[in-house]
Amino acid sequence: MAIAVRKLRPDDDRSTFDSGDPDLDRFFKRFAGQNQFKHYVGTTYVAEEAGLLVGFATVSAAQVEIRDIPPAKHGRLPRYPLPVLRLARLAVDKKAQGRGVGLALLKAVFVMARAMAGDFGCIGVVVDAKPQAVTFYERYGFTALEVVQGHLGDRPEPLPMFLEIGAIPATSDELSGK
Repeated sequence: MAIAVRKLRPDDDRSTFDSGDPDLDRFFKRFAGQNQFKHYVGTTYVAEEAGLLVGFATVSAAQVEIRDIPPAKHGRLPRYPLPVLRLARLAVDKKAQGRGVGLALLKAVFVMARAMAGDFGCIGVVVDAKPQAVTFYERYGFTALEVVQGHLGDRPEPLPMFLEIGAIPATSDELSGK
């Protein structure tokens, strides 16, 4: 079956989604819709296969300070806040894990980042990777950012990671490693 990525719709049934991560599942079921359709603070894209929602990614416009990105990436960038696309959340239903759903969602995010770069400005993608997802993002070129402030304390810390726009593969084949 083919995986299609599209925007979340108000009438999508999210009730049976189960990624195995209670925080991600709660967000998707309870808050993704209101964040998108009521508060306009992020947009959720879903991966659909055979009529079922098998994954989601939520994105929003954001900014980073130049001091927050690795010095090797500074180049001639200006010293004011820089626009990025924030990949706020990404999850795959347990029944679909290991079948390329996460990669399909990441490819869609990369297409959005490239479009944002051309239309409004965007120097890259930032994600707060959960510890178990760090290697997934590293595989596609993301590098760790230094945490400047703030700690959760009561749960595993996400690792802020960055991928500059010029490092985003131009084609799906390049991203898939073909």
